[in-house]
Amino acid sequence: MFLREFLEKLEEEGKLVRIKKEVSHKYEVANIMYSLNEQPVLFEKVKGFTFPVFGGITSSREIIAEALGTTKEKLLMRLVEALRNPKEPEIVDKAPCQEVVVKDPDLSKLPILYHLEGDGGRYVTASVCTIKDPDTGRNVSFHRLMEIDRNKFTARLIKKRQTRTTYDKVDGDLEMAVCIGNSVPVMVAASLGPPPGVDEFSIANALDETPLVKCITKDLEVPAYSEIVLEGRLTKEVDREGPFVDLTETRDFERQEPVFVVDCITYRRDAMYQALIPGRMEHKILMGMPKEPTIYDEVSKVVDCKNVYITMGGGSWLHGVVQIHKKHPDDPRKAIEAAFNGHKSMKHVVIVDEDVDIYDPL
Repeated sequence: MFLREFLEKLEEEGKLVRIKKEVSHKYEVANIMYSLNEQPVLFEKVKGFTFPVFGGITSSREIIAEALGTTKEKLLMRLVEALRNPKEPEIVDKAPCQEVVVKDPDLSKLPILYHLEGDGGRYVTASVCTIKDPDTGRNVSFHRLMEIDRNKFTARLIKKRQTRTTYDKVDGDLEMAVCIGNSVPVMVAASLGPPPGVDEFSIANALDETPLVKCITKDLEVPAYSEIVLEGRLTKEVDREGPFVDLTETRDFERQEPVFVVDCITYRRDAMYQALIPGRMEHKILMGMPKEPTIYDEVSKVVDCKNVYITMGGGSWLHGVVQIHKKHPDDPRKAIEAAFNGHKSMKHVVIVDEDVDIYDPL
């Protein structure tokens, strides 16, 4: 389901909050999203900007499942199926995301949020970034971006992740496009982290129709129905990035990170800016839930795996529950070992039988 179609559906069902009062991008938008427990929300007027701001469309498994045409209980297998059977997207000649083209970009015109006092600056957080690796091809992932100049960000690139690996091995600049305002299939696929060479946009297209269009100034493709696209380059220049709140709701420290120069901005004529609150439910779900299919695949190699859940108790990253159909006495031990292979950052895993509701903390 395309983004706008899904927002309309949520509003018809009474699940979208529409804020008509003018609000400030400086802490107020983030504070309201936080106070609404990240319920899907649309801010019609942001002071000083022409772009509305929305967020909250991946803040619960139920909302994600609805966007993907399934239920919370069947969501895992929906993701497993898309990972196993990616579908190459159609490349279109014209796209809504390129209705307006700005080749002298000025980031101050975008309602990029100040989230919390003490942050290093204005941050883009719902940022789906795509690059091309010379050996493995297209990669799509999330990277937070801190504004540092009229057309520059510093980009948080984590060591051993694909974007950083590609950045470190290429000579000169690395082209990157940043998509803001994306459908749930695109957001979920970008968070999955499949093996190198597996295209996340093809996974998104397997989840639901996701046509792509070639960038105006870069040799990259982006979802045709993105709201805003920043076309630019990761340079070898580094600058300050941070501090900023991370997944565990603690403040990440300041680092020297690559400078991302924006050469061109394209967007829909009536584009909306997307925000995502750091350390809260959307962030947690998009970090933890995508590890469930990889754990499922590893555990399924050794036992009959039924379900997997990365829990909030472990910050949606460190603790998992794996449900199996036990056939042999040593199946739980095999499942434990396989689960840790499926998610190497996990510190604690519990194996349960089929009669246990893995979503019930009690």
